[in-house]
Amino acid sequence: MAETRIVAESGKQEIVISREFDAPPDLVFRACTDPGLVSQWWAPEGITTTVEEMDAKPGGTWRVTQRDAEGNKYAFHGVYHEVTPERIVDTIEYETMPGHVLLETETIEDLGGGRTKVTDHLVFQSVDDRDGMLQSGMEEEMTGPMERLAGLLQSLKQKAPAR
Repeated sequence: MAETRIVAESGKQEIVISREFDAPPDLVFRACTDPGLVSQWWAPEGITTTVEEMDAKPGGTWRVTQRDAEGNKYAFHGVYHEVTPERIVDTIEYETMPGHVLLETETIEDLGGGRTKVTDHLVFQSVDDRDGMLQSGMEEEMTGPMERLAGLLQSLKQKAPAR
């Protein structure tokens, strides 16, 4: 079973998250850019995600809201800078903490044999911002969605016609 790997070196303002998926790169790209699919995996277990806007093209914007079981609402938004089947570059801002924007570069690498590696490189404005995110439980919040993405990709593969 593939594991989500999270690297956060002390004193650096970045986090690198990576995972291999048993799915072809085009399917992984679709799952990362199709609002109907993103809403199925882009949150930890127990959180409902609504994609309010997702214009996955350079200059396009996105906004996602999430609700937990108690009805608490969390919102995120950003701007796409680059969108190709191999790479998605965008910003992320948690609306509860305005002004704390991070730059995300998601690389989608074809490993051959219908397998894909996703590397998500997050660069925060400061080490303090990065550390604050880690202390808020981000590691758990990132591994859960990657598990959900893996399950969604398996489901999509089973529904897809043979190539």
